[in-house]
Amino acid sequence: MSSSFPKRGPSKRVLQTLRPLFGVLRRYHAHDVLGLENIPKEGPAMLAVHHSLATYDAFLFGSALIRETGRTITALGDDKLFAFPGVRRLASSSGILPASPKNGRTLLGEGHLLAVAPGGMREALRPSTERKHVLWDKRKGFVRLAIQTGAPIIPVACPSADFMYTVYENRLTKLAYKKLKFPVPVARGIGLTLVPRPVRLTTYVGAPIVIPAGATDDQATIDAVHAQVTASIEALLARRDTKAD
Repeated sequence: MSSSFPKRGPSKRVLQTLRPLFGVLRRYHAHDVLGLENIPKEGPAMLAVHHSLATYDAFLFGSALIRETGRTITALGDDKLFAFPGVRRLASSSGILPASPKNGRTLLGEGHLLAVAPGGMREALRPSTERKHVLWDKRKGFVRLAIQTGAPIIPVACPSADFMYTVYENRLTKLAYKKLKFPVPVARGIGLTLVPRPVRLTTYVGAPIVIPAGATDDQATIDAVHAQVTASIEALLARRDTKAD
């Protein structure tokens, strides 16, 4: 099927370049994925992903998905990723496109796996005291898109990723996000460094949430599906590995 997109998913060059790094990180965190059988072998699906500060746990999941199933993910990313030419090229080659309903509809219409992180930067910057909280309360556009396209929503979470860093609540982070929508976290990993802790990472893939046939994107339906997805993500987060601390 033809498309206006020059590419979908990460480029082969990026995959080849990052494969050694992903291998090191996979061993460092003993990364594993449970629930890959919930990813359809073909056809469109929306992956609703919980956003950690480290972020690379999502890339480890994407790497495992390619390795185990051959399917690639195209993600919708924050506009800040496309504000600077160098970062924009890196994001694009990594399989990230600007977040917009149009891009989402096109990708799902072409039968791709589309990843969205409804909590976005705000969720990634939350302090460690809110580790188990899902900050998707007002983020419902992804549900509307799923209803409009009929694509199932598959919840994905790596709960232990929030234990790689201790993130502190502070005014600087809040001010930078509120005024500039720019990430300025105050965090530490091993000791007082930014080296991530070698916690064991397990990515959990939940059961697909299927949009009922004939469903319309009225507010009541959107709220009901949103509540279902949020509850599923919260259940996955509760499955934190015992070796995370």
